[in-house]
Amino acid sequence: MTRLRAKTKVAVKAAVPKAKTPKKSPDAIGAKSVGVGEIVAWVRDRIRWGRFAPGQRLVEADIIRELGASRSRVREALQRLATEGVVTIEEFRGASVKHLTRNEVQQMYRARMALEGLAAGEFADANAPALKKRLASLQQELNALEHLGNHEQFARLNDDWHRLIIEGSGNQYVKGFVERLRVPVYRLLFSTFYNARRIDKANAGHRKISAAIVAGRAKDAERLMRDHIAEGLEALNTLGAEFFN
Repeated sequence: MTRLRAKTKVAVKAAVPKAKTPKKSPDAIGAKSVGVGEIVAWVRDRIRWGRFAPGQRLVEADIIRELGASRSRVREALQRLATEGVVTIEEFRGASVKHLTRNEVQQMYRARMALEGLAAGEFADANAPALKKRLASLQQELNALEHLGNHEQFARLNDDWHRLIIEGSGNQYVKGFVERLRVPVYRLLFSTFYNARRIDKANAGHRKISAAIVAGRAKDAERLMRDHIAEGLEALNTLGAEFFN
């Protein structure tokens, strides 16, 4: 009887299958934990500074190799950028940097006039002395570059200046919308800063807006910012047809 019980136990034990170790999906093998937001920011930055030109294909394999991200996250990032109007996705061709028409650029600038004007007014009204001090300091840097001919550095500081005003407004909705509007046109904007007269005119506007914000003159800050964006659109309208689709 004892032997029979022992055999039964052995048989039961042998009948229990071993748990299989789950296989990793090919998507996860070797992939770092790079988030979709990080991939979006990486692509945006390269479009902003002209490393990815309009019409250039954005090859998934290249982005995966560069960032170590998973294919699914790269695809999700490209879909998000397509929704924002920064990237175009075509069947059988994949993603590429979007070409803009002159009319699309004009629409973007009209939207920026309203949104960045609002941001400047809200920053002027805000109780944010530290940020206003940073704005005054940044304005001094812009002033120092005005006649040096360093167009690239001026363009970068100009970008910092606009971003700081959006930050100072404290309005996250404006921040999100303006970021979408500025990225596609940044290459065009950068092109206009190779004109010394354009730099002088742009910084004259910067000085007036910075002074209004620091002094808390909200209505003046909003009006001046609208005028400043309108002047930027005028400068873009002087660019040749080769800059547009």
